[in-house]
Amino acid sequence: MSESDKNQRFILECNQEIDALGQDHELRSDALALAIRAAKYKYVYHFSWMGRPIIQYPQDMIAMQELIWSVKPDLIIETGIAHGGSLIMNASLLALLDLCDAQEQGRALDPQKPVRKVLGIDIDIRSHNREAIETHPMASRIQMLQGSSVDPEIVAQVQEISGRHKRILVSLDSNHTHDHVLAELEAYAPLVSKGSYCVVFDTAVEEMPPELCVDRPWGPGNSPMTAVREYLKSHTEFAVDRRIEDKLLITVAREGFLQRVA
Repeated sequence: MSESDKNQRFILECNQEIDALGQDHELRSDALALAIRAAKYKYVYHFSWMGRPIIQYPQDMIAMQELIWSVKPDLIIETGIAHGGSLIMNASLLALLDLCDAQEQGRALDPQKPVRKVLGIDIDIRSHNREAIETHPMASRIQMLQGSSVDPEIVAQVQEISGRHKRILVSLDSNHTHDHVLAELEAYAPLVSKGSYCVVFDTAVEEMPPELCVDRPWGPGNSPMTAVREYLKSHTEFAVDRRIEDKLLITVAREGFLQRVA
């Protein structure tokens, strides 16, 4: 068997196993139970990327890496900045894409003039987080806007910036109420390139016990998942890529990996 055949066989076996994972409802239930139990200890707060807290499941971090490598976006739009870990992670992955391009084209890479960038939006970029992001080695690849992600002026700025780019990926992870996420989807999903993704984080809020959300304005029935389901009713250009969540098992973005298919 040739190396190419071996590789194809490996991919086929992986796909079959992922399909089986998606059908194992007991295992999916166990994974959700694990996530709920771990939330008691603020599990997602315990990880970082290149020195900055990222507040994500490691599984979702890997999923984003795979998507970015597959899509190869030249702009990633993120709502929600917090400590900046996700901005740093995505910027570093875009830096690797630029490096690969430079090597393939036989040219030098100027780190101060990046081709690919990340645009982050947050209603409150705290000064210590801003300073840490702006002094990070990935800073030249990051632009930040402070304001509500659904404010018309912010949306207009994002649309103007996105017009300079050809391949765009969007990540929504700010206010998790139904109305806010639906407004973000209406504003930013249309910017996603065909074949790329709009990833809606924390859809798993819908499946969490209500007592885990008592100090938040969102919860079951008023969550990113309800917003996604509402949005998809009238936007057939997007489809949920369920194979990603089937593979991950543990993810905060159940039904949230939206691929633009048209």
